[in-house]
Amino acid sequence: MEYSNIQLAYFIERPNRFIAHCRLVETGKTVVVHVKNTGRGKEVLLPEALVALDYVPSPKRKTDYDLIAVKKGDRWINIDSQIPNDLAAEGLLQKKIVLPKLMGEIIYLKREYRYGKSKFDMYFETDQGEKGFVEVKGLTLENQGIGAFPDAPTLRGKKHVLELIEATAAGYHSYLLFIVQFSKIKVATIHQAMQPEFFQAVAQAKQDGVTILAYNCEVDESTIELLGEVPFDLTQPFIDPNL
Repeated sequence: MEYSNIQLAYFIERPNRFIAHCRLVETGKTVVVHVKNTGRGKEVLLPEALVALDYVPSPKRKTDYDLIAVKKGDRWINIDSQIPNDLAAEGLLQKKIVLPKLMGEIIYLKREYRYGKSKFDMYFETDQGEKGFVEVKGLTLENQGIGAFPDAPTLRGKKHVLELIEATAAGYHSYLLFIVQFSKIKVATIHQAMQPEFFQAVAQAKQDGVTILAYNCEVDESTIELLGEVPFDLTQPFIDPNL
């Protein structure tokens, strides 16, 4: 996945979760940008942090820029909340992402599939008649090589996990897939202290047969590409760098 028109800038401030002010590296001009992630991102969106802006001007938009990545130390972290679903769909169809427990190969994939009272990110069928769902979550929070989700409470995320449990009971294959939007990671886990109810829902899902997976990505200022599967450990302690 490659962004078409990247411009580098320095982060200044984030007045609300949708908008940030940044200073373009090339011209020094301060611009208003759309933050493509409603998570908090406090540990990376620091004053003078180098960020990547996608320049996408349109008369229908309130801003000409999307903030899609931020540099943390010597590496980039993609924070575009829309990209994980694209990466997951591509990965599944190109067999870069392997779903355990399946006997056949995926021959049909539909995104935003309605089931119960909400939509799952993906519904699939295999050549062996298997059917299932994949719910995708982008993971951007990291500390000491440990990635954790969520970085802000998510009622919608908890609802989807509970519905994966229901789908599993109804005979579907069900997967919770974390797309880690950076490369250097030892293990992925759930940020229990951020949302104990979400942690409990994931623990119940794992016990009831939902498969939990994590895949990391190679990221720079203008591209993001799937790398491979990384360990997921629900028992892994996580220290929030924002606390």
